[in-house]
Amino acid sequence: MIALRSRLRLFWVVTAIGLGVLICSRAFTSRVAAAPASRPDFIRDNRDLSQPLRIVVYGDTRFTDPRNTSAANPKVRRWLVDKIAEERPDAVLISGDVVWQGRRVSDYDVYREETKVWRDAHLFIYPTLGNHEFDGIESECLEHWWQTFPELRGRRWYSVKLGDDVYILNLDSNSSLLPGSEQIEWIRSELSHLPASVRFVFFNLHHPPVVDVQPHGDPDHNGRPNERALAAFLAQAPEKSRVRFVVTAGHIHNYERFYQDGIVYVVVGGGGAPPRPILRFPADLYQVPNFPNYHYLKFVEDGNRLAGTMIRVADPEAATPQWEEKDHFEVEAAAELKTASAKAP
Repeated sequence: MIALRSRLRLFWVVTAIGLGVLICSRAFTSRVAAAPASRPDFIRDNRDLSQPLRIVVYGDTRFTDPRNTSAANPKVRRWLVDKIAEERPDAVLISGDVVWQGRRVSDYDVYREETKVWRDAHLFIYPTLGNHEFDGIESECLEHWWQTFPELRGRRWYSVKLGDDVYILNLDSNSSLLPGSEQIEWIRSELSHLPASVRFVFFNLHHPPVVDVQPHGDPDHNGRPNERALAAFLAQAPEKSRVRFVVTAGHIHNYERFYQDGIVYVVVGGGGAPPRPILRFPADLYQVPNFPNYHYLKFVEDGNRLAGTMIRVADPEAATPQWEEKDHFEVEAAAELKTASAKAP
């Protein structure tokens, strides 16, 4: 669920119609507060978050008529939705291609139906636009998106402050990320105004900036100039010395992980779309040959680090889901901030 302004009395329940997410208030104010006019766009207070903080990231779900088994695997898609609900994360970041065809209202209806368990679990969903959200007239596709996620109306990219430690920039890789673009200047401004307490910044988008470049791959999946420009920008961002950058993306229907220029890059495109085999090269820190990789990625805050775990479907052909933890890694807070934290009384 994105931001709500309303003030609640104890035990009231707020229903976010567009998102279909129910939020049970545990205080006299809403659990998500709209930010001031400047930044960030949405704020989650520490008192409303788990201890430890938990974040789930995944993408390429392609919600559509479950009879359409060529667009996505509807059985696995539901398994993942249910499993994520069981995790009860503080935030679910979806890296685009939420639906199969953005021109179809019916695909968003399937999203609402299949994610009812998220409503029941009172989850907060933070989606990004993918290319499948624009498979029609752009203005009509955006209207369907904003009808489903009304708190995002007028925004194609937005920011979320998740407690004191985490800041999320949800980006639109369908729009320019080239030097001087509106979106890259917005990112620059957001970074230059980060609260002093922030230790980790997530950049969540659809097209990945860093990938296993395939010898005979198509340009759309081999790392596009648009997203490479983002990687170049982040590599030079002065804020990188103070906070740790984590970049999550989808588009490639597999799992990949890289560490480049002091930045963690992860491809998390295992939400249900047809699996894409890849050749893995040495820079890819995930070298397990298992395929397909229907999965989600979970981050749990642990002191000065985030512990990352990739959780995959062991056998997509099985009648019931079995789960495997196939990648474990840590994202440590930037050295400058860790040193300051150690010196604090």
